[in-house]
Amino acid sequence: MAAEAALLDEFRRLRARVPQLTGALAAGVDGLVLAHDTPGVEPDGLAALTAAALGVATRVTDATGRGDFRELLMRGTGGYVATYAAGRTAVLTLLAEDGVNVGRLHLEGRRAGARIGELVDAEAALPRRNPAESSAKEPARPMPTRTRSTRAARTAANARTTTES
Repeated sequence: MAAEAALLDEFRRLRARVPQLTGALAAGVDGLVLAHDTPGVEPDGLAALTAAALGVATRVTDATGRGDFRELLMRGTGGYVATYAAGRTAVLTLLAEDGVNVGRLHLEGRRAGARIGELVDAEAALPRRNPAESSAKEPARPMPTRTRSTRAARTAANARTTTES
C-alpha cells in the first residue's frame, strides 16, 4: 500500500501530540492491517479484534438509533483502547496508558481518523495499475451507509380501530 508511509507519519505526529500513546493501528473494516506501530502487540490479531468490535459497535449504534459508528472507547486496568472511524473503509485503533487525558485522546484520535480516512479513501479510489488483474473484478465498494426514515405520525384519519376491521 503506497499510503503506508503517510499513515506511519500520521502515527508519529499523533504520538508527539499525545505522549501517553503506546500504539496505533490503521485497519480495514475487514480486519486487515493497513499500517501499524504497536510495540508488544501483535498487529494482525489486534486488527481482527478491532473489526469484530467494530461490527458489534455498529450494530449497537444502529439498534439504539444513534446513527453511524464514530468511536469506541474501552478501559482496562492498564490503559485505554480507542477505535475511531477513518473514512468509509478503515478504522484507527489507539492504545494509551491509563493516565492519558481522555479528552485529548478523543480530540487527536478524531482528527487523525479523519486524515487517515482521507488517505485510505483516496487510495481506494485510484485505478489499479496491475495488468495481471482481470478486468472482470469489481473494485472494492465502500461500506454502505444506512439511513432511517422517520415514521409518519398517526392521525385520526389513518388510524384503524378494532371496530373498523
